[in-house]
Amino acid sequence: MNYFSQVTLSPGSYESNQLLKRIAQNAYVEHQQLWQLFPEAPDKTRDFIFHSEQRQMSRVYHLVSKRKPLENLIPWEVQTKSYDPKIATGQRLTFKLNVNPVVSRKDKAGRSHRHDVVMDAKQQLKAEGIPQHERPASGEIIQKAGINWLNQRSEKNGFSFQKQEVIVDGYERRKAYKGPGKSPIEYSVLGFSGILTVIDPVLFKEILINGIGPAKAFGCGLMLIRRV
Repeated sequence: MNYFSQVTLSPGSYESNQLLKRIAQNAYVEHQQLWQLFPEAPDKTRDFIFHSEQRQMSRVYHLVSKRKPLENLIPWEVQTKSYDPKIATGQRLTFKLNVNPVVSRKDKAGRSHRHDVVMDAKQQLKAEGIPQHERPASGEIIQKAGINWLNQRSEKNGFSFQKQEVIVDGYERRKAYKGPGKSPIEYSVLGFSGILTVIDPVLFKEILINGIGPAKAFGCGLMLIRRV
């Protein structure tokens, strides 16, 4: 059994206002607070993924989880239903997705390192000796790098898309702090929205439940879908 939940954190009480401020300052707080929605399991393994967005003054989260979240934990407003999406080959769906887009590159010693795809694309242009004034605008680099990243992962995850039907509508570099004196966790987030076509329902349903790409603990990887 899987569950789909909409969790809202709205201003109004002292608790919610303070929590919204803390989340804005540190993405790790978001991760910690969402953990509290789930009854503690013996192994404490994270078994949920989430997508967050700002709506006016509220913060809204969508979660897909193996366990049903608590529904009476102040200051959260939680609505939950069972989740078993019916997917068919050829189905066209609108989607929203936040991902942590990375690419692996080997250094001179042959060791593999992960790099943000946008920064990597800019570095590649520099390495090719293209003068700054001749390089594409930043928005164009972000769009191209993001679409290429998603395209390379689409078929093996059971979907396809037309490049003109998908846009990158956000790029942000973030830091999360686990505690005082600890080095920050640095990562980037790309937001996608558009239309896709299902080519393998089994593979596609797998990513709807388990997400796509890294940094799932920080709100990356959950694909939200609707019928066109």
